[in-house]
Amino acid sequence: MAQATSPIPETALPSAGLTANPAGLSRPGALAFITPGLILIVVFLAVPAAWTLYLGVTNYALFGPQASHPSFVGLANYAQALHDPLFLSAVVVTVAYVFGSAVVGQMVLGFALAWKLRQAPAWMRQPIETLVLFAWIIPAAVVGFLWATFYGPPPQTGTLNTVLHTQVNWLYQFPIPALIVFNIWRGTAFSMLLSGAALNTLPPSYLETARLAGASGWQQLRDVVFPSIRGTLLTNLLLITLWTFNDFTPFNLTGGAIPGATTLPIYIYHEAFEFSLFGLGSAMSTIMLLINLIIALGYLWVLRRTAR
Repeated sequence: MAQATSPIPETALPSAGLTANPAGLSRPGALAFITPGLILIVVFLAVPAAWTLYLGVTNYALFGPQASHPSFVGLANYAQALHDPLFLSAVVVTVAYVFGSAVVGQMVLGFALAWKLRQAPAWMRQPIETLVLFAWIIPAAVVGFLWATFYGPPPQTGTLNTVLHTQVNWLYQFPIPALIVFNIWRGTAFSMLLSGAALNTLPPSYLETARLAGASGWQQLRDVVFPSIRGTLLTNLLLITLWTFNDFTPFNLTGGAIPGATTLPIYIYHEAFEFSLFGLGSAMSTIMLLINLIIALGYLWVLRRTAR
């Protein structure tokens, strides 16, 4: 008869410190491990942000006396920005650009493509995914040139005017819709990939059960799919909203010279670099950062409420 195995002596068990620290790193070792990352964050994020806040309360300029001896002006730059009708117009254009292309366009179209392609045969799914990804990986300068040619204004023969047999200056007559279509084409791939990855984590039995219960396609989406992947969808929405809000690519199409097509990043670029008003441009950048922060906090609040 086999003897019972004796219990392992307590002295042979790993210490609590090793259990909580599987890598066996001491505190100095762990600090040395994360120090390079902290240095990069400080140098490339914290220092530029602090410098921008400082410039925003000065009259610093690229040229002239203010370049070598800037003066402290307090909140004057912020007041000037908030009373500037062109700055406020750029904010409105940016909000319309973000809502139309990211919130409505990329989000909806990306999910729709992922939903329709999830059960498509490989010979159909792979070429479509490749074409959508191709639009995403093309460099921004190339994309801007392609779409400037596509919208080519009269008397030039743009691709769109050639196809429709029209003579419309699309960027001047329809600036915001033209930019929205351009950004939807360029950025839908990310939403499609993220939505597709989330749909792949959804157990097929969930949808099969809903179908057997008589749920329609919309009811399956509303009651099964969206509640199951809402965290991923909200994360996707947050990312594409912030990316689009800070997008400078429309400058490649408009050069910043088309009325009604000047987004906030382009307007700040004009004020800071073309007019040499670095202090004012820094104040506008700070306002833009605060708007980004409000958007991010709003999405995080919604995400936490839906996770309960």
